[in-house]
Amino acid sequence: MDLGLLNKNVVITGGSKGLGRAVAEVFAHEKANVMINSRSQEHLDQAANDIYKNSGQRIHTHKGNVSDHDYPSKLFDQIKKTFGSLDILISNAGGPKPGKFESFSDQDWYDAIDLSMMSHIRLIRECLPLLRQSKTPSVLTITSFSAKQPIPNLILSNVLRAAAVGLTKTLSLELGSENIRFNSILPGWTKTERVTALLKNRAETNKTSITEEMEKITAEIPLARMAEPHEFANVAVFLTSPAASYLTGIMLTVDGGVVKSTF
Repeated sequence: MDLGLLNKNVVITGGSKGLGRAVAEVFAHEKANVMINSRSQEHLDQAANDIYKNSGQRIHTHKGNVSDHDYPSKLFDQIKKTFGSLDILISNAGGPKPGKFESFSDQDWYDAIDLSMMSHIRLIRECLPLLRQSKTPSVLTITSFSAKQPIPNLILSNVLRAAAVGLTKTLSLELGSENIRFNSILPGWTKTERVTALLKNRAETNKTSITEEMEKITAEIPLARMAEPHEFANVAVFLTSPAASYLTGIMLTVDGGVVKSTF
């Protein structure tokens, strides 16, 4: 299937590692023009070099923290300078820290809101003028299956991922008449650095091993394993591509069946 991504301009925040990097690599193989963002230039350079070796496609990079209030405007300026237009925006950021309700201060909540909610809001708001110039504009927010099924000891993520899904659905309604598609993917347990850190935290809390914690999780997954990043990426790239032109407002779980609800 031709996804129609040749020379499409794509920006992926949080694109140097994990899910974001996997998505960038699939877009590169589809010969899209890709820009990735990260807080670390070293990680950006490594990802760009690796993806180029695997795909032959040059990857543009831009260093910055999506939690910073003024960063999205800087990224917008770079997108405009590099591409001139924007077809696909993948809004992705690292998850907030683990913990239970009483362990967090007001500042912890404000920081988590900036990372997991306001980053989407500011980034989409800045990029709308460029998206409106595209014939096939598409926005994807990467959230978590915790938006549907809360995960123990991850209250910040549970609350804010659900809010991000609400934002995405609302924007699909508000801007559908302008042909801008908004979708959200709710990944399940995937083999990334973020998940490894969460497993380590669980092991320390429960006085177990990372292996034991992984076994507990996979026992709850109908497919009996965690996802590989490319399995998530393949879905994300299709959903944002012109091949999925009639899909908007979708909240798609890519979780191996771990969410037990029907809807």
